[in-house]
Amino acid sequence: MALKQVTDATFKKSVQNEGLTVVNFWAPWCGPCKMFAPVLEVYDLEQRDDVRILKINVDKNEKIASFFRVMSLPTTILFKDGKPIDKKIGFLPKEALAGWISANK
Repeated sequence: MALKQVTDATFKKSVQNEGLTVVNFWAPWCGPCKMFAPVLEVYDLEQRDDVRILKINVDKNEKIASFFRVMSLPTTILFKDGKPIDKKIGFLPKEALAGWISANK
C-alpha cells in the first residue's frame, strides 16, 4: 500500500482528524529519506493502530515545509487531533518509529 502524498493545498484538510497522524517531509534527492521510506511503508502495513501516515515532498510543497520550519530531511512531525505534538529529524528504525508513536498516544 502506498502512503498518501499530500500537498500544500491538501495538507490542512489531511491532518485535521482525530487521533494520530505522522507527516514525513522528504525530497527525492535525500539519501536518508530513501532509507526511511520503506520503514514507513512497513510500519503502515504492520500497524494495528489508528495512525495515519502522510508524506509531503518539500521540493514541490515549500509553503508547508517553511511553515513548520523544516530545515533538515527527513523531518517527521507527529500530529494529534490535528495539532503538532512532536518532531523527529533524520532516519528512524521501525522500532524507534513505533516507540515514538506509542509514547505520544
